[in-house]
Formats: sequence, structure tokens, C-alpha cells
Amino acid sequence: MVTIKDISKACGVSHSTVSKVLNGYPDVSEETVALVRRTAEEMGYTPNAAARLLKTNRSHNIGVLFVDQLQSGLRHDYFSAVLNDFKNEAECGGYDLTFISQNLGGGSMSYLEHCRYRNCDGVIIACVDFEDPAVRELVGSDIPVVTVDHVFDQRGAVVSDNVKGMQDLVTHVYEKGHRRIAYIHGEMTSVTRSRLASFCRTCEELGAEIPEAYIRPARYRDPTSSAQATQALLSLPVPPTCILYPDDFSYLGGRNQLEAMGLSVPDDISVAGYDGIYLSQAVRPMLTTIRQDTERLGSHAARMLIEAIEQSRTHLPRQELIPGELLIGGSVKQL
Repeated sequence: MVTIKDISKACGVSHSTVSKVLNGYPDVSEETVALVRRTAEEMGYTPNAAARLLKTNRSHNIGVLFVDQLQSGLRHDYFSAVLNDFKNEAECGGYDLTFISQNLGGGSMSYLEHCRYRNCDGVIIACVDFEDPAVRELVGSDIPVVTVDHVFDQRGAVVSDNVKGMQDLVTHVYEKGHRRIAYIHGEMTSVTRSRLASFCRTCEELGAEIPEAYIRPARYRDPTSSAQATQALLSLPVPPTCILYPDDFSYLGGRNQLEAMGLSVPDDISVAGYDGIYLSQAVRPMLTTIRQDTERLGSHAARMLIEAIEQSRTHLPRQELIPGELLIGGSVKQL
């Protein structure tokens, strides 16, 4: 194993100088920094995690708390993309990731206990029940936390602009001539509340009267519940001409139900989704949807969390709003 002593000998500088460079101290010349880092990379040096923890009181390990209700894990297209970009940015900053759970080796522990057990310097929280007492315990601890698509007081967060996204989507559908617009929404989370309020407000501002029967509950990423909601909407005495789905994946259930009823998109019924995952552009016709900027959501969350970890004395928690983009497919017919 390559040691600091080996690098020191190869560079012709002191052990302390090499240590300062590898630990990011500023009082070393740029020329020496470049030499030490290049030599360390060429020699295949990797720092000893245990020794680094003792010296800096940091493990350079970030916890990831990610548990959705359907247990889809990293098959969750939207959040897996966010976490992938978070991972890339965190690794560039020298951090490893550990998934946090309440089960370890057959035993049970809280999220906070698991974070302490793994010596997590900070935690990113995404796609969980934010009202869960175990989640609130972690958020209320002294461990730096950044949340995705949910805002806690005094904690950092990156949030997709769901209000503007829904406004853009409804406005596009309205401009296509639709007035009977239905919305199948997901579980009543902060994301859903923002989208639902924006949907109702935008329709009201545009002059489109939306009956209560046009707003139906379902579950995110659950084609079955979306299929049931689709059937209920199309069984109404005056059915909608366009249905907005909670997310692109859930639209698959709606599409199956439409096909079972002998209806085609967009000739018989128009549809739109939300998220902008690859699937939305692979189906035919391509789905009109809002693409959420997963790259910025993930990378900004990583930078924010690393800042909270490394600049704890001066860091001020903040919320960053990340805009989405309207993707116009062929699923909304001009009336």
C-alpha cells in the first residue's frame, strides 16, 4: 500500500507538506500541490479511511435515505436519476455513499442510529414519508441534512418547481383547445399539494371550470391505481377530453385502460404526464410531459450538503428551486 512517506520520498518534500496537500490545507504553493497530487495519483495512493476519521473527525461518508411506498428502490426512474447525479458530484468531492435503513444484520435500529453507526458526515433524504417520526428524529439531529422535494424548517432542500411545471403543462393543454381537463394526482405529499394547487389555480385563471369529479387520487408510479382512476373518469356522464397523470410511469396503467376501452391517444382522448423520464419519449405517441432537471437537483443537493458538512460554522441552510421543462409530444390533440 502506498503511504504518505512514499509520496514524500518521490516528491522530495516533507511528510507534513504531503499531508497538508492531501487534506486540502491552503498554505502550500500551487506548484507543490500539483506535484504531490500528480505523484499520489500515479502511485495509486488512497487515503486510509480510519486514519482520516481520527485526524479530521470526518468519515467522508454520506448517508442516503431513500424509501418509497412501493419499494421500487433504484428502479424508481426519477429519483434514481437524481441520486445518480448526487453520487457523481459527491464522489468528485471525495465522499462515499451509504444507504440508510432501519434493518441491519437482522436487527432493528432507527435511521439516526444507523447514521451514527456508519459515521455519516451528512445525509440526503429523498422519497420517504417525511412525517415518519424516525425521519423527523434524523432531521432534528445535529447531522447535516439536505432533502429533495420537501422543505423542513432550518434544513437545506432542493425542490423541483412543481408550481411552474404544472402551470406550463395546463396552459399548453388549454392552448390546444381543451377545457375539460382532468388530473389524476399522487399521494398527498408536499409535491402533490403544490401541483394540485397550481392545477386548480391555472385552470381558474384560464377560465376552465373543473368539476370535483375530474380530480382523482391515485399513487405515484402505480399503473394499477391510475388505470382505475382513468376508468372512473371516462365513465362520467361528461368525460374529460384530456387527462393529466401523476407521473410518466403511471401513465402506462392509463394507456392500458384506454386500449381496453377501445380508445386511442390522441384521437379519442388526450393525455399528459410528469417527470420526463426516458419512457415518456419512448412510447408512441411521445408523451407530452414536464421534464424535471434531475442533473441539477442531484448535483445541487450534493454541493449543498458538502458545504453544510465542511463549512458548518458559516453555512446557512437554504432552499433551491430547480425549474423543469415542458416536453411537447404527440399525446395532446388540437381541438
